Amino acid sequence: MSQSFTSPLPAAIDTLWERRADLSPGDAEARSVVVGAIDQLDAGRARVARVEGDEVVVDERAKRAILLSFKVLGMARSQVGDFQHHDRMPLKTTFEGVRVVPGAIARWGAYLAPGVVLMPSFTNIGAFVDAGTMIDTWATVGSCAQIGKNVHLSGGAGIGGVLEPPNAVPVVIEDDALIGSRAMIVEGARVGRGAVVGAGTILSASIPVIDVQTGEELSRGRIPDWCVAVGGTRQKEFPGGTYGLPCVLVLKRLDPGQRHDKAALNDVLREHGVNA
Repeated sequence: MSQSFTSPLPAAIDTLWERRADLSPGDAEARSVVVGAIDQLDAGRARVARVEGDEVVVDERAKRAILLSFKVLGMARSQVGDFQHHDRMPLKTTFEGVRVVPGAIARWGAYLAPGVVLMPSFTNIGAFVDAGTMIDTWATVGSCAQIGKNVHLSGGAGIGGVLEPPNAVPVVIEDDALIGSRAMIVEGARVGRGAVVGAGTILSASIPVIDVQTGEELSRGRIPDWCVAVGGTRQKEFPGGTYGLPCVLVLKRLDPGQRHDKAALNDVLREHGVNA
């Protein structure tokens, strides 16, 4: 954990972590501590990570609690309607102010703020989804992913999970971003506030993000605030020939606060020969 960050979770989690190899579902005291910690994540009173300034600060204790839950919880059968489940991790049961369309699944330990809309989708343990965000049909929010306010994860978008090691930075999608259909944001990558990510774009922590106006490599694995970005390739010479490696191209800078007008965004994509 960052030295400036104090986890709201009990220090007993760290003690249990040190003897995690010996834990089992039979350890009632350990189970009580871990369940209490996951309940805090589920309610949004604790979270795996947050953005502080320009830095993503990780609460390692929260990550440890999630990993410990797989040690101290036994397999259990549950049923929702005609559907039966057999897992260590129960489903989420608190959805105050959240619209949950039939077919949506969220695991216990994921926080969903009031105003979130879940179309048939999957949200994993440790995820934090802030107010006004829509998780569209067949989209996935992986373990510990941090999703900001008023984000739209379009149909089939995949936000990867980052659980181990405990100090690993999870995927972060900041406020007001729009993630296009079938885009994949993985391996602790980060999408800035108000950014629009085109359909099918793949962004990992190692993929370069390039400004098409200057040719400058802006970062690895981070799309800047308020821009339109799409997946692309750049040529690289290898002993066996010249091949295209994946990258993300920043096509246009948006004015801060600019609304995501679909027709205007389509015009930006067409201007650069990209299918809308």
